[in-house]
Amino acid sequence: QVQLVESGGGLVQPGGSLRLSCAASGFTFSRYSLSWVRQAPGKGPEWVSTINIGGSSTTYADSVLGRFTISRDNAKNTLYLQMNSLKPEDTALYYCAARRWFVVGGTTPGDYDYWGQGTQVTVSS
Repeated sequence: QVQLVESGGGLVQPGGSLRLSCAASGFTFSRYSLSWVRQAPGKGPEWVSTINIGGSSTTYADSVLGRFTISRDNAKNTLYLQMNSLKPEDTALYYCAARRWFVVGGTTPGDYDYWGQGTQVTVSS
């Protein structure tokens, strides 16, 4: 049974940091590119970042470039998103997703092979 389980979300003040994790099981993690997608209340989904199978190539949405860092540990079957300098507009439900091929920009479960349940990030004072 395939599972992607996100964790690490929570309430943080503007300017603060959080590190999200996504633990994967049930598929060959190291053969899939991985992405983070978020959805803010009342807004459409937004692609955040993608990392290739080896971790050597990463891409980011302009809205998070320079503040967020995506990484992966293939030995632990875990994807990460380090989020620094958080802003209120980063408030959203954050999903991790896996796809066999490296494609940037997908925003819905149909764009990926596997999709998690999400972890809530709230940035507020």
